[in-house]
Parts: sequence; C-alpha cells; structure tokens
Amino acid sequence: MKQLTSAQVRQLFLDFFRSKGHTVEPSASLIPVNDPTLLWINSGVATLKKYFDGSVVPENPRITNAQKSIRTNDIENVGKTARHHTMFEMLGNFSIGDYFKEEAIHWAWEFLTSPEWLAFEAEKLYVTVYPKDSEAKRIWSEEIGLSPEHIVEVEDNFWDIGAGPSGPDSEIFYDRGPAYLDIAEDDPENYPGGENERYLEIWNLVFSEFNHKPDDTYEPLPHKNIDTGMGLERVVSIIQDAPTNFETDLFLPIIHKVEELSQSIHYGDSLQTDISFKVIADHIRALSFAIGDGALPSNEGRGYVLRRLLRRAVMHGQKLGIQQAFLYKLVPVVGHIMESYYPEVLQQQVFIEKVVRNEEERFHETINEGLAILNEVIEQVKTEQGSTLKGKDIFKLYDTYGFPVELTEEVAEDAGLKVDHAGFEIEMQAQRDRARAGRSKELSMGVQSNLLTDIKVESHYVGYSNLEVKSELLLIINEDELVSKITEGSAQLIFAETPFYAEMGGQVADNGIIVNSEGMIVAEVTDVKKAPNGQFLHTVTVKGPLSEGTDYFLQVDLGKHNKTIKNHTATHMLHKALKEVLGSHANQAGSLVAPEHLRFDFTHFGQVTTEELIKMEQIVNEKIWEALPVVTIETDIDSAKAMGAMALFGEKYGHDVRVVNISDWSIELCGGNHVKNTEDIGLFKIVSESGIGAGVRRIEAVTSKEAYLMFRDQEEKLQQVAALVKSPQIKETVNKVDQMQQQMKEIQKENDLLATKLANQQASTIFTNIQECNGISYIAAQVHVKDMNQLRQLADQWKQKTISDILVLATAADQKVNLLVAMNDKAIEKGFKAGDLIRAIAPKVSGNGGGRPDMAQAGGKNPAGIPEALEAVKSWLMAN
Repeated sequence: MKQLTSAQVRQLFLDFFRSKGHTVEPSASLIPVNDPTLLWINSGVATLKKYFDGSVVPENPRITNAQKSIRTNDIENVGKTARHHTMFEMLGNFSIGDYFKEEAIHWAWEFLTSPEWLAFEAEKLYVTVYPKDSEAKRIWSEEIGLSPEHIVEVEDNFWDIGAGPSGPDSEIFYDRGPAYLDIAEDDPENYPGGENERYLEIWNLVFSEFNHKPDDTYEPLPHKNIDTGMGLERVVSIIQDAPTNFETDLFLPIIHKVEELSQSIHYGDSLQTDISFKVIADHIRALSFAIGDGALPSNEGRGYVLRRLLRRAVMHGQKLGIQQAFLYKLVPVVGHIMESYYPEVLQQQVFIEKVVRNEEERFHETINEGLAILNEVIEQVKTEQGSTLKGKDIFKLYDTYGFPVELTEEVAEDAGLKVDHAGFEIEMQAQRDRARAGRSKELSMGVQSNLLTDIKVESHYVGYSNLEVKSELLLIINEDELVSKITEGSAQLIFAETPFYAEMGGQVADNGIIVNSEGMIVAEVTDVKKAPNGQFLHTVTVKGPLSEGTDYFLQVDLGKHNKTIKNHTATHMLHKALKEVLGSHANQAGSLVAPEHLRFDFTHFGQVTTEELIKMEQIVNEKIWEALPVVTIETDIDSAKAMGAMALFGEKYGHDVRVVNISDWSIELCGGNHVKNTEDIGLFKIVSESGIGAGVRRIEAVTSKEAYLMFRDQEEKLQQVAALVKSPQIKETVNKVDQMQQQMKEIQKENDLLATKLANQQASTIFTNIQECNGISYIAAQVHVKDMNQLRQLADQWKQKTISDILVLATAADQKVNLLVAMNDKAIEKGFKAGDLIRAIAPKVSGNGGGRPDMAQAGGKNPAGIPEALEAVKSWLMAN
C-alpha cells in the first residue's frame, strides 16, 4: 500500500477516471441549485440528478468528481464514533447510459489494487452483492478472481429511493485485521457488511438499471447507469493507518491548533476530551465550507444547522477550557488542509472568519442570557414543589433562545432537579416532523423519458442578432408523442433555428408568434425551454395547421423582449453596485429577469440600510447616465476568467462562454440578452429590499417605463397627502406635516396632564378605601385611566405614601383590561408574591400575567370580569 496524503488520494482518483475517458466535474456548492428536495448537497450524485433523470444529456456520459457533502441526521454521533461527519468528501465515477457493471467493477478493482494507483493488498478486500444479482457475482468471481469467501451476499444491497432509478449495488470492504474487531469472533455481525469495526466499507457501486414506478413495480431503464461513491476520509484512514478518520491529515492539523488554544488539555488525554476535539475539528470544516458557499447562521433551514454546529463546537471548546471566541482562528487551518482542491476557503477567509467570530460572540451573550432564564425556570419548579425540569422547558430554551441542551441539563442537575429527557425528545421529534412536512414533496429524482432524451436533431439560437427568422419546423410533440401535423390544441415544437430565448440564467423565455407563408398566425409561443440535448423546445398554442418539414416565420414579441433585456443589463449593474456598497461577499443567490421587473437575491449577513440602498440605486443610475457601451464577446472559459469575468450563481459553463462587459466596470459570464448601451435602460428604481431566508436577501427593482410609472404613482400619493394637510405646494408638504406633528405632540402633552390630574383625583378616593384580611391591609379598586403606564404612576404614589400592604388596580378601555398588583416588604416577608396574586385573579378577566414579587401586571379581554377579579383578592389572601 502506498503512503499518500489526502490530497494525493483525491487527485489520483480523478486522474484514474480521467484516464478512462471521464470528464472531471468540479465540486458543486453545498447549497443545492433548483432542488427543493435537499437542504444540502449530500452525495456525489446529488448534483448530477439532471443527467440521471434524463432532463439534461451530458456532453460526456462518463463523469467523475470529488464532491463536498453535508449530512446532518447524525450530528449527535459526531465525535463519538470513528467515522461520523457532518461534512465529508465523496469520490465518485458515473456512467449515464454508457458503460455498466463490468467496467465499473474492473475499474474499482484496478484503482484499489494496481501498483500504479493505491496498491491495496487484494487479499484484504471483500465485496458484498445483492443475492439476485448473479451478473455482479459472476464478474467478481470469474473475471476479478475473488474466492467465494471474499464475496458475501447481502439482502440490503439494493439502492432504492422510491419512484425513479434504482438497482442492486456492490460494496467493497477493507479488512483492517483482528486488532480492530470490537465484537466476539463468533458474533453474527462479524462479517463484511455487518456491524463491526474490522471490515470497513470504502466503496459502493450502484448499478442503476430499473425504474421504480409509483405502483411499486419495476421496469428496466431505457438507459442503464452507474453511480459509485468512495469515501475519501475512510480510504485515507486506511492508507495512513489511523484508528479513526480524525487521526488523518484531514483533521489532525485542526486538532493540534485546538490543543494550542486549550493549552492545558491535549488530544489523547481522555475519551471525553477527545470527543470535544473531534467535534470541533468536524464542525469547523462544515462551517467554513458552508459559509464560503453562501449559507449563514440563522434560526431556520440551513442557517439553523450552522448555528447548531457552531454552538455545539463552542460548548465543547469550553469543556477544553477555551472560554473566549476561538473557532474563527481555525478557519485558515481548514483552508490550508483543503487548498489543493478547494482554494475557496482561503480566498474567502476574511469573510468566513468574520461570520464565525460574530456568531461566536453572540452565542457567548446568549449563554449569559440563557442562564438567567434557566435560573428563573428552576426557581419556578422549586416554588411549585417540583423535582423535574420539563422537556418542553428544555426545548424552549434550546429552540427559542439557542441554549444548549447539555448545558441546560447540567445546570438543572446541579440544582438538584431531574431532567425530562423523554419529553425533550418528543418536542424535538415534533419539530423534525414539522420541518419534514414543510419540505418539498417533489420526487428526489425523476423518471427518465425516452422521447426527449433520444431526440438528436440540431437546433440553433440566433436571437442575439435576429428576432425574426424563417426556419424549418423539425419536430412536433403532442401529448408525449411525435406527430407530423397538428391543427389545434397545444404542442411543443423544435425548429432548425429560433430567435426565441429559452428560460435560462434567471431570464424568462421570449414570447411571440409563428406565421406561415400566407401571413397567417398558426401558433402563439407561450414558453421556451431547453430539451435534454440542448434543443430549443417551444411550447405553443396552436392557431392553425402546422406541418413537420415546413418553413415558418418566427417573430419575437419585441415589446416584451426589449423590456426584458433592459432589466437583464440592470441586474448585472445592480450586482456590481451591491459589491461596491456591501462588500465582495454579497454574491448572487438567484435572480428573475422579466419584462415588468427584476428580482435579485444575494447573500448578506446583516440588514441593508436605507442609505446603502440609496447608494446602490445612485451608482446604477449614474452608470446609465454615463451611456456606457455594453459589449458581448464569445471566448473560452479560461480567457474569460483572465478578464475578471464573474460567474453567476447556479450556472454551468462549458468551454466556450459569452462575456458581458459594461465598459470594464461590470464583467460577467452570461448567456442572456442585453442592451447595447446603458442609456437604453433610461431609469432604475429599487422597489423593495427584504430578507427571504437564512442570510439571503432580495431586491426588487424596475427600469424604464415601469420606473417612470412608479415615480408618477408616488407623486400622485404625495399630492393627495398635500391636499389632506392643506399644503398649497408639494414642496411645502414636509414642513406642513412637521407642523402638524408638533401640534399633535402639544395636544398629547395636554391630554397626559389632564389624565394625570384625573388619576390623582381618583387616587385621593381609592387610597382611603382600605380593607384588611389576616393582618394584611389591601386596596382593590377599578380606576378610569387610559393605560398600564398610568396604573404604574398610581402605584408609585401608593408606595411613597405607605398606605397599605397590597395594592390591586384594574382599568378597562376598548374591551381590554389592565391589572396591576403591588406589594410592600411586609407582605413579601409574610410569603406573598405579586406574581402569584396576579396569576390567581387574571383568569377572571380572561387574561394572564406575571412579574416580580413586589410588582406584577396582566392583560385581559373581559372587562365584565373586573368586579369578580377584585373580589377574588380577599379569597386569595384568606387561602394563603
């Protein structure tokens, strides 16, 4: 076996399959693009679904990749086991309808055992196969030469995710030897594929050959596929003879840095502290890559996962004696480990560090706030003579305040309370169920369609230069069948050439008409999309006879098209302005370019201020007024990158690309349509800015005519306001409104004075009506004041005059009730608490409340219950 670094193993894998004719697909972002079924990219095949379900035909049916992935279903086990991770790398080779079992098995064996590659000892490798997959078993036995004891039949070796591609699989295991056997020799799990540490699974070959249909039957796929995955961390642990994945060069540099920060505790000191080192090393890897890909900590979705990982790592840091923010110091360590294949972490180091440090410091504040809340809960449990901290209280601290469960349990147990673990798990499961229910119900992978996948005719887009062309109708599709003619209904058409833009890169498809040689409109184009092999597929409403092989005139709706291209160029300009104002981290996270408006989503970890929006809007309009030329050139991807061209989110670029250059100010890769000069846009106006998810914000804007109409609408509304405030001119409206506000303040001040006088007059009456019960004097009265604030003013007077031991006041307005209870030291010394009394009487007015021992307040919605609430004071005093 060769001694290799993790970077060498990764590169060898990609080089091997490149030598077998595979195209190396770069590792995609951890954030899925156009896939609502996934929270994270969780495997090597996750980014290739479009090829497997036939919606897109790849340029090369042989693909290989090293894909960073995140799985979060086992976060609690990270650090406790040898191989659980949140972020891991899956090395894979894939065939889309090309080679199948024979090549996949032979190549896996060659890569693992050949002296030129990994040089594993063949006698230490075992495989499992699906019992009914006689072909795979034959290949392993007859062609590879494995003995029967090295081939194990396992019933579970069938890959199936519901409707869609499925098939048997064959797993490869490495025998680490008796020293790693963690169970008895005669244990039934002591075999490759069983639950043991000796036989380590390193590779899974999936032979995707069936369509799992919705009725739970299986039919052969029209194109058989190969999907394999080899875990980098596992293979490296074998090569580097590491007991667990954490003792490899993928994690040890992080662990050593944590030792340095801890100072007093070292890796290997104890099993418990080792768990903390492992958790920190694992979680900071996931955090660094996820934040670099645009995910940000928050209280929902992906952001919730990141916040949980970071807080878990911080708590384990405290167990190692690290009390200050430290995780951000590990980001460059992660970057240097991975830079040979993932340079983006070091490229974005400053931004990632800033996000991690801000979140760490916020969490340290949360810990202090959470402790205060937790202590109140514990005190309440003890007051009620309880012995157990309820599961729902643990969950509320965890879910609402972000307070770690393990810390809650530790503090509770220190206070002598038991902990309702089962109740907490019930609440957690309910949350998981809610999240799962909210996830898209779409299939995780579609079923292949022969028709579109097998269409090979050539179709070319000419809309960059011509928006009306004469072109031959090559194919007509009606209800998933090819037809030669159609006279009515709807259809999908493919032409030899088309001026209609297919929906891509956020730009909506062109609309328009199709006209025959006699000038008759025979179809309206309502949508255009790309077929799996790249042809432009026109969805049309048929108005007249259409025949395959006939020439037609294709005419784009110029009005909609011209409005769309203005918005598209404005989107590029807004993207550049965003980066100038907010910083280089503000990356596109999706867009929509339509005729009426544009929508731009971007990553940003804070609020966008009004001043920043004004600045962006100003920058875009200034560039419009400068009349900058917009030049689009076609070049190769490397030349485009050398020009400084910026790639857009979610777009896949081939060797040849189009670069949109706005006078060297904004340079982006883009296949869409654009104006020739920025002055064509006319005017740019931001309509709104809002947060739409975890660390993602959205700007909506309009240009040209729509921008003018927006200004006209706002001017009309301002004229209406001017009329309402009787301002003779619009420019005087602000002064007029300001004068009215000053008048309102003076009137409000007079009202407050009058209300205070009224309250004082009532005080002189109610403060004389003192009652007594069990040696405690109290006042219980309804007063006519406007709000809780005036009730508190009356309570202040009562306190200063030392009139009674307890004060209970009620007031009602607009069918709402306010209650206030105050107690002096004598009442508190006798064991009475204002909060207890308010909770006893508030239900009488259909309300609830609470507070401190000396003062509490409540709100209610049943004014008719006030007399009963006041009468209940005496009953409560007698009972207590």
